[in-house]
Amino acid sequence: MRTLAVLFTLLLPASALAANLTVKVVDPQSAAVSSAQVSLLCGLEDQKVVTTQTTSAEGTATLPVRQKGSCQIKVLAAGFAQELIAVPQERELTIVLRLATSSETVVVTATRTPVPGNEAGVDVDVLSGLQLKTTQPTAAADAIRFLPGAIVNNAGQRGGLTSLFVRGGESRYNKVIVDGVTINEPGGTFDFGTLPLDQADRMEFVRGAQSTLYGSDAMTSVVQVWTRNGSTRIPELRFGADGGNFSTAHGYASLAGARSRFDYNLFGGEFNTQGSYTNSAFSDSIEGANVGAALSDHTSLRVRLRHSNSHTGVPGGWNFNGSVPIVSQPTGGPSYPLPPNPDQWSQLNSLLGDVDLTIAAPSGWRHHITGFDYLYRYNEQNPGDPDRVSPVFGPIDFSSHEVDRINRAGFEYQGDYSERTWGHTTFGYRLENENGFVGDINFGQTHGQRLNSDVYLEQQLTWKTLTAIAGARFVHNSAFGNTGVPRIALMWQALRGGNFLSGTRLRFSYATGFKEPRLEETFNGIPQNPFNLPNTALKPERSRSFEAGVQQSLFHDRAVLNATYFNNLFHDQINYVEVDPKNFVGQYVNVNKSLAHGAEFNLQSKLTSGLLLTTAYTYTSTQILDNPAPIDIQFNPGQPLLRRPKHAATGVLSYLGSRWGANVGASFVGRRPDDDFFGFNIKHAAGYVRADVGGWYAVNSHVTTYVNVENALDRRYNEVVGYPALPINVRAGVRFRLGGE
Repeated sequence: MRTLAVLFTLLLPASALAANLTVKVVDPQSAAVSSAQVSLLCGLEDQKVVTTQTTSAEGTATLPVRQKGSCQIKVLAAGFAQELIAVPQERELTIVLRLATSSETVVVTATRTPVPGNEAGVDVDVLSGLQLKTTQPTAAADAIRFLPGAIVNNAGQRGGLTSLFVRGGESRYNKVIVDGVTINEPGGTFDFGTLPLDQADRMEFVRGAQSTLYGSDAMTSVVQVWTRNGSTRIPELRFGADGGNFSTAHGYASLAGARSRFDYNLFGGEFNTQGSYTNSAFSDSIEGANVGAALSDHTSLRVRLRHSNSHTGVPGGWNFNGSVPIVSQPTGGPSYPLPPNPDQWSQLNSLLGDVDLTIAAPSGWRHHITGFDYLYRYNEQNPGDPDRVSPVFGPIDFSSHEVDRINRAGFEYQGDYSERTWGHTTFGYRLENENGFVGDINFGQTHGQRLNSDVYLEQQLTWKTLTAIAGARFVHNSAFGNTGVPRIALMWQALRGGNFLSGTRLRFSYATGFKEPRLEETFNGIPQNPFNLPNTALKPERSRSFEAGVQQSLFHDRAVLNATYFNNLFHDQINYVEVDPKNFVGQYVNVNKSLAHGAEFNLQSKLTSGLLLTTAYTYTSTQILDNPAPIDIQFNPGQPLLRRPKHAATGVLSYLGSRWGANVGASFVGRRPDDDFFGFNIKHAAGYVRADVGGWYAVNSHVTTYVNVENALDRRYNEVVGYPALPINVRAGVRFRLGGE
């Protein structure tokens, strides 16, 4: 008994000091923020990560605090500024997150783990859920076009094939991820005009080569979107509708909430419009679910499904830079304008799903195990139009029926270790099966299948004012064999600064990237199409990229100026080359090479707590270095790459308050090389300016009205030569909120 009494006396002080601190994390509108990373750091200079927890669906995390004074709480929530707070005396703490400039905003895509933007080593921009609520984009293209460095080209109007060009790269050099699932076609092809953003919690846009962390396609950018989690104890029903000119109608609804260890968000929506000219109608429906469960204090499970089904008319190029070419009929009859195709249409049906298991244990460790599946179904039918005639080639519109059926499935493990604040390790393994049938069913389809097996590692180290990030990825592909891509980035806090110049950061990075061939490029050679030989030795396209930049904070970090020089060499690019010109037989080979370099300037200003201003300018110079089989003089060595303007600029002014929000966005895209491809000898697309405005007002806690005006200046322009953009279009609506907190 005496021994037990002594032990009790010795243990009493330690147990008395042990206590749990409950931290609740909320956004500026007091809504709970789930999945925020809350860490307890202890120590004077060399702080140790005692524990890291993830906030629940209700925005809470519990930390076992055993000492005070030298301990701090760090909160990293994607889309908001980092918060660092001393451990309080109280046992409960509410932390209100702040909206901030991109350099302060916590991002995930740059390093695959939460990190402040100025520590990411790359240029990254974020659109939060609050910002997306203000702009009300109908598709990803409408959201990303006003971000720095993004050049969006829409071949048509809503639903038209929409490409993204970043830092002079091809449109297939962008990795697109939704809820952790890659949704590019194998080989990088992606249409930004058919990705709806209903219930999107945020979007991140990272510029630069990121193949080390994300594998194929991430040669010039990564775009990632997350779906909103449920967060209210009382179920919250949201529904609304809006409409506008061109017979535009949009309706949507969601049911979300959180109870005990579970959270859920079930949603759906429908969008329809007729467009402004022949065969430009577009419709899109979306349904989805995001369900999570906290299996224990350290383990959580999340299941997400997202289905989209869109249908659009495909009018074909007909109006070039505001003019309609006149074409003489071969019979010598009267002249007439080249008309849009009234009958061609396309349909895209996609389904993605993933199951994610997260384990935050032991101390300093986090493990993510994800299984994913993506189904892509594309159908485009053209009965042909004899009225579409070229003065050089004669009839140009023939019957076709393209059908693509693609499946990407696999699993991925990602581990993170961060025992000290000065070091973080990310590593992982990914296995993916790509299987698809692609091509025109009238000529027979190509079937291709590849198995990708990837391992990757990235290490972040900080010593005083110097931060280094080094990583590598090794890929084994069943079709093209082995490849590896390294990356290194250095960041140096050169000056701490004062009142006006509040801090200067310098950075440099070098990286290589790769993009696997499309299925039809490797596996073509079907009996119905003997003119296209398969090339099983076809290698991926490659890039060598380096960039150097400076980040200057101003006025106590209320404004940040970023300047970046980039230099990208793209080689082993794939081109179709005739190997038997006499019989018109060819195949795809790695022969092309091109260069893109330039500079990006970006000024972000936090004018007030809710008022943000971002302005940016991008200069890009491109050149074809090698092309042994050009199909046109525009593709000869020495020529610039198509659809990459030398000059582009954007500006966004946004306000987010408790009762109302507003947004004004402007984009300037300069004259750029292009081609009509019909023989009209049109070799450029004219520059243009586009402005969008929008806003919302909360009548009360249950009713919000909003209005959005796109192309508010009603400019007539072509993003892709031959395809007139949508004139001024207005949408106004109201949304309701029942339940919730």
